[in-house]
Amino acid sequence: MEYSIENDFLRISVKQTGAELCKIQSVKTEKDFMWDADPNVWASSAPVLFPVIGAVKNGFVKYKGNDFAVPRHGMIRNNANVELVKQTENSLTFGLKFSEETLKIYPFDFEFLITYQLESHEIIVNHQVINHGKEEMLFSLGGHPAFKCPLHEDEVYEDYYLEFEAVETDSTWLLEDGLVSKNTKPVLENTNVLHLHKHLFDQDALIFKHLISKTVSLRSTKSPEVVTMRFNDFPYLGIWAKPQAEFVCIEPWLGIADSTDSDQNFETKEGILKLASGQTFEASFSIAIYE
Repeated sequence: MEYSIENDFLRISVKQTGAELCKIQSVKTEKDFMWDADPNVWASSAPVLFPVIGAVKNGFVKYKGNDFAVPRHGMIRNNANVELVKQTENSLTFGLKFSEETLKIYPFDFEFLITYQLESHEIIVNHQVINHGKEEMLFSLGGHPAFKCPLHEDEVYEDYYLEFEAVETDSTWLLEDGLVSKNTKPVLENTNVLHLHKHLFDQDALIFKHLISKTVSLRSTKSPEVVTMRFNDFPYLGIWAKPQAEFVCIEPWLGIADSTDSDQNFETKEGILKLASGQTFEASFSIAIYE
């Protein structure tokens, strides 16, 4: 089932399964900005990542003497137990609470809420994590939205580029079988522009740990539309597409995949967040569409 809301500028749809944003459409032009989740290429549009980002080493984490097989990208993605919690004229809130089933793979009494709110040209994506347990809770969270690229029939992928708000010098951390290695590769060298091309992701995602920018925009040299991601609450940024595919993912992360030399201990995992008993954590990013 899908739920939709709209304002004077944008219309969005979210799948109940996985609380996955699946459509961003201009009210004025009816142009679709999100990847259509073609199952022959990549069957997702914007997975919600919780309580891990990417892969965990050997498929499980260690916590207090036990092993927990947390799935890649966590348990919200493709989860049919996610429920619509609240709908207003300009917002949709979805949630998932801990259960006997979740406790087998993630040992915390969590509640996860995600709200999509329309404000003018912007979609604000707000995450809430509540610790209902008696002990400290460990987690990561993030977004994985995929945007169409190109948007128009007379364009090609190479017409598009990412524009950062600040001049950057940063390298990507290379992946080995989905794990973050110690090896890096220069990507941004005293520039605020990253040109897209079909071989940019031949070695998997670009992973940035040290960006100055908290805003990045997807632009074309041939058309006026701009997709802008603001991610003030998120220290890591992933950029990814399936090689040769006609989309690009801009992924704000609070957390990161396991490293190749990880000891698999959940408590010492890079980027892991810790939440005290009874407390609530909140973080937001936004997607703005300008035409």
